[in-house]
Amino acid sequence: MPDPRQLILVVEDSDEHFEAIRRAFRKTGITNPVHRCCDGDEALDYLFRRGRYADPPSVRPAVMLLDLNLPGTDGREVLDHLKADGELRVLPVVVLSTSSNPADIDLCYRTGASSYIVKPVRFDDFLKTVETLKSYWLDTVALPVG
Repeated sequence: MPDPRQLILVVEDSDEHFEAIRRAFRKTGITNPVHRCCDGDEALDYLFRRGRYADPPSVRPAVMLLDLNLPGTDGREVLDHLKADGELRVLPVVVLSTSSNPADIDLCYRTGASSYIVKPVRFDDFLKTVETLKSYWLDTVALPVG
């Protein structure tokens, strides 16, 4: 059973993809609070509690779903900044990307991604992926809190 107190940060620029994530969360019973950042710069502000996320400070997520191809600072750079920080490096990052490029997959794991999922094209397949994500990241592993 997911802990609804554990926030999921979704970094996704596509409204269509974000809506698919929300639909899949609803259909799989994920009730955790979700915060969306639409680009890499916003994600870094959120994670490092800067700008509009400084006061009051943003809630630290328990897990982050990160798209790679973002406007401005892309997901690769977000992952690099995050994993270089002593406090934030423990945050599990699930890369959720349309890229199946082996170079992207290798780079993300080398940088510290916890897992890498290529977004399925069909919603039914995406739903199965989210069910697996829920089973592992929300029902099985112990996540850091705040």
